[in-house]
Amino acid sequence: MRLGIAAVGSLTVLLTLVPGVPARAETGFRDSGRDVRVLQTRLKRLGFPPGPVNGRYGKETRSAVWAFQKANGLKATNQINRRTARALWQPRKLRPLVRGAHGRRIEIDLRRQLLTVWQGRRPLLVSHISTGANKYYCDNGVCGFARTPIGDFRVTRKIKGWHTGRLGSMYYPAFFVGGVALHGSTAVPGRPASHGCVRIPLHNAKRVYRLVRIGTPVHVRNPDRRR
Repeated sequence: MRLGIAAVGSLTVLLTLVPGVPARAETGFRDSGRDVRVLQTRLKRLGFPPGPVNGRYGKETRSAVWAFQKANGLKATNQINRRTARALWQPRKLRPLVRGAHGRRIEIDLRRQLLTVWQGRRPLLVSHISTGANKYYCDNGVCGFARTPIGDFRVTRKIKGWHTGRLGSMYYPAFFVGGVALHGSTAVPGRPASHGCVRIPLHNAKRVYRLVRIGTPVHVRNPDRRR
């Protein structure tokens, strides 16, 4: 099997060039076909769940692309440009934020808006997230400052399925400090936008829920941009 990259217009595509099998010229968000399936298969293998491997580039695959790009020091976009395509086959090795940490744990990178579930030094799952918007809010009679706390915590409570709190609905939440939780959401934009919780795309929320237990460490960091 030979690997290659082709670009057309403003969109680019990662191609798997199999002798005798023609490849499509382009792909992108909301596209579908064999090239998208190749992309999804590769992301899944690398630990960036793209949702169903169905050949359709929807929101789930887009969030996986964002996570992969950010983890590899690239700008998060909907495009599979040359740098992203190259990284898919030669990815950067993920390094823990917390030195010397062991066992099963979660790390939250506020700067890159990434969540990683680790087992020792092996990443089990990497997800795009949206954390606290860092501004004052008043919603449903509740006011405060939307900040995701930085520090070392542990999962204190888990709720299966949907849970409705004072500030909205959470899917498979895992609380780690007070009312702040890791939870699935229908709105996980490409920027910090929550009241302080760590929003996870719905298709990853149940996976994270199953990977953590009560007492699992949660490390929240905002690493120096110069690192």
